[in-house]
Amino acid sequence: MFDRPTIIDEGFAKRVLAGDLPTARSNHYLPVPPAHQLVDLFDSQIMSRHLDLWARRSKGKTFYSIGSSGHEGTAAMAATTRQTDMAFLHYRDAAFLIQRKKQAGGLTPLYDMALSFAASAEDPISGGRHKVLGCAQTFVPPQTSTIASHLPKAVGAAHSIGMAQRLKLDDAALPHDAVILCSFGDASANHSTSQGAINSACWAAYQHLPMPLIFLCEDNGIGISVRTPGGWVEANFANRPALHYIQCDGVDMLDAMRGCEEAVTYARSRRKPVFLHMRTVRLMGHAGADVEASYSALEAIEANEAQDPLLHSARILLQHGGLSREEIVGRYEEMRQRVERVAAEALTKPRLSTKEEIMTPIAPKVGGKASPEFPDTASRDTLFVKDARNLAKPVTLAKSINFALADLMQRYPNVSLFGEDVARKGGVYGVTQGLQDKFGPARVFDTLLDEQTILGLAIGMGHNGFVPIPEIQFLAYLHNAEDQIRGEAATLSFFSNQQYRNPMVVRIAGLPYQKGFGGHFHNDNSLAVLTDIPGIIVAVPSCAADAPAMLRECVRLAHEDGRVIVFVEPIALYHTTDLAEAGDGGWAASYTAPSDSKPITLGELGVHGKGKDLAIVTYGNGYYLSRQAEAELRAKGVDLRIIDLRWLHPLNEAGIVGAVASAKKILVVDECRRAGSPSEKLMTILAEAGRGNDSSRLTADDCFIALGPAAELTLPSKATIIEAALKAVGK
Repeated sequence: MFDRPTIIDEGFAKRVLAGDLPTARSNHYLPVPPAHQLVDLFDSQIMSRHLDLWARRSKGKTFYSIGSSGHEGTAAMAATTRQTDMAFLHYRDAAFLIQRKKQAGGLTPLYDMALSFAASAEDPISGGRHKVLGCAQTFVPPQTSTIASHLPKAVGAAHSIGMAQRLKLDDAALPHDAVILCSFGDASANHSTSQGAINSACWAAYQHLPMPLIFLCEDNGIGISVRTPGGWVEANFANRPALHYIQCDGVDMLDAMRGCEEAVTYARSRRKPVFLHMRTVRLMGHAGADVEASYSALEAIEANEAQDPLLHSARILLQHGGLSREEIVGRYEEMRQRVERVAAEALTKPRLSTKEEIMTPIAPKVGGKASPEFPDTASRDTLFVKDARNLAKPVTLAKSINFALADLMQRYPNVSLFGEDVARKGGVYGVTQGLQDKFGPARVFDTLLDEQTILGLAIGMGHNGFVPIPEIQFLAYLHNAEDQIRGEAATLSFFSNQQYRNPMVVRIAGLPYQKGFGGHFHNDNSLAVLTDIPGIIVAVPSCAADAPAMLRECVRLAHEDGRVIVFVEPIALYHTTDLAEAGDGGWAASYTAPSDSKPITLGELGVHGKGKDLAIVTYGNGYYLSRQAEAELRAKGVDLRIIDLRWLHPLNEAGIVGAVASAKKILVVDECRRAGSPSEKLMTILAEAGRGNDSSRLTADDCFIALGPAAELTLPSKATIIEAALKAVGK
């Protein structure tokens, strides 16, 4: 009873030879494809099946055995799409990937899949880092255990196609008539991420924006052990505005091809989203360790097995493929032998054996493509003609970022800026004001209010040659969408062995000290959600003198190296002009053209002063407050230097140790909460460098930020910095 794989495997031959085959559940087919195409699809299906069977019988030799059995009908989607139609796949879509690789020519789908199952270092997509379904040559970015997290970037990729065409983007990877496919299960269709992605696609299409996207829902009626209510998927998606709904039967090769052909034709010709509801079955349980009999009745399990897609395909081949029962079974057994032979070879290949090998792809390859030349002086003067008066005087942090964005968008035609309220309004704080007038609504645009969509849009656009600069309105708003950075953007280079990159610069208004607005939701002082993600860069500019050069470095790294970067802009310093006293203009700075500006490279520290009594290591608002405290500390005889980290992840450990080397004492000033803050890493770095006894830290309390004047009571201040500094040096 419990060895369902063997029952299904042996039952196939018995039932085919006996003519005990299921009847068709659909009868509205397109014209029947040629026999050779039917046989080819069947071969992809049985290759996928035998890979599943091999993986389940190779415990300890293969890994992560979520199989595709019952979902072999997705091979029909591969047969009806083009190699250049980018596909973000459900983890049960091995048959799709096999079929697409076969159509591409020159690839070895069976061997490649076996290498992936075996976690071999020679796996051509992940290099043995994960069993993923992906192939760079066939436009299938790798996915891992996707639970709808790939849908937002599919929306972004679909949007980018029309955008690239309008902008005549030379770097576009996708043809102008391409469609995007994303597939997922019926249980994942309930996830907030899928609901948001489908809603955003409809929102765009409702406004007649091109959205050539197919949502392929593979409905097997169950999510691990939880049943999907009958009719739920259709009731949920059949009548969505601007979403074309199509049904097909995925266990039936002919009806699957009919549904896929309708979906692809509609999406390609109408440039609108399609929801293709494909009925499937799940065979052999959820995964290798799953015992389906613990939550499903035997009758239900056997009913699913009776609708095995391979049995339906055998019926179709008998009717239309020109094969006999014996020939069908012979093909099935020949494929078993072929899979076992190739799989045995795959198991002999080396696996990753050192941490250096494993970690190599975390930092993407340097120098993927060169940055364009600086615009000539005349064209730049034309761009800034309305800003000439402001350019001639010192400006604030917010205005310096605005000017830098304008310069960057003129230099890089593949840069686009978007988010909530960033276009006509110019953002909550006016940082992006006037940029839509300069560059048009195709490159600077407002999105719907959904951070998952904003970040997914950026990831998808990055797949098509763009360097997106999405804005998250407040740091606290990131948390409901952070997996788009952690689980999607940051992992892509790792799981594709550097074959795919996610260039993007995420701008976030954040950190505390904002007066008169919000409470904790607009004054979030925790960066921990970002600073533990391998491979991404987190930058925090503190002043108008640094922000433009740092932002240019971020865009350069995204464009040339495909880096994922988060640029956190301190809200409280956006419009700050003064430092020591009102009217001194000490925090404003003149804006310098990019061609005349000194670069600030990744990891480069800002060091103010040369004092040897005390080194204050800080960033953002902490740097501003430390500079405010400087005069009083010097008056009390403290010879100090103040170090602005600028780049919080990865930290420049050697640079930090070197910058404090000649200082007797070290004070870390950190506006984030004491637990999980950058100060913890800094104290560790200093301790490991032998400076632990010389170091102390001042942080925010482990508390949410209150409203009004009470907000600053739990944060470092000028007064507490002076107190901590004097204590550190024994004064």
